[in-house]
Amino acid sequence: MSTLSEDEVTILYKVRKTVMEMLNDRGYLVEEFEIKMSKQEFLHKYGVNMKRGDLEILKARRNDDESKIYVFFPDGAKVGVKEMRPYAERLRQEDVSQAIFVVKQKLTPKSDQFISEVSTMLNLEVFQEAELMVNVKDHAIVPEHQPLTKEEKKSLLEQYTVKESQLPRIQITDPIARYYGLKRGQVVKIIRPSETAGRYVTYRYVV
Repeated sequence: MSTLSEDEVTILYKVRKTVMEMLNDRGYLVEEFEIKMSKQEFLHKYGVNMKRGDLEILKARRNDDESKIYVFFPDGAKVGVKEMRPYAERLRQEDVSQAIFVVKQKLTPKSDQFISEVSTMLNLEVFQEAELMVNVKDHAIVPEHQPLTKEEKKSLLEQYTVKESQLPRIQITDPIARYYGLKRGQVVKIIRPSETAGRYVTYRYVV
């Protein structure tokens, strides 16, 4: 494993910051200093000879220490099944069912198939570095999104006497849906600014 170039270090610094923001927005316990870390602090923490694997992250949910998520940064341009299997085995051994993989390039088709095959036991998400260079939430046209809990979803449907399938939809592949790790069947609350009402609230069903 060769030492990372300065450009690669800069990319990983930006990616790691977005990942920390994403975990925080998903309800995991992330400290403010982890999000606001400067590049100089990043270099001090991981060293100038850092490897991608050094950036590995493990976080627990704010109100549930048992619910944890790993973020892995596999080495190599192409990540195949051979590279994925050890991670999957480790997750099983540590009884952690959630993980995010940050990769340089799109996974091989066989890796995608492997993720699908283990999906009943492990929820594995994959992001390319390019998708995490900038936080999708920071885009000017992206309104605030708040995923509803099962109880909030039930209350909403009862309040408006509608079925979830009657709500406007959002694709599970939508960048903001991926950012929040939304699952099919969830409902997300979307809050947009309104000149007349101050804010305008809509709901979308994840498909």
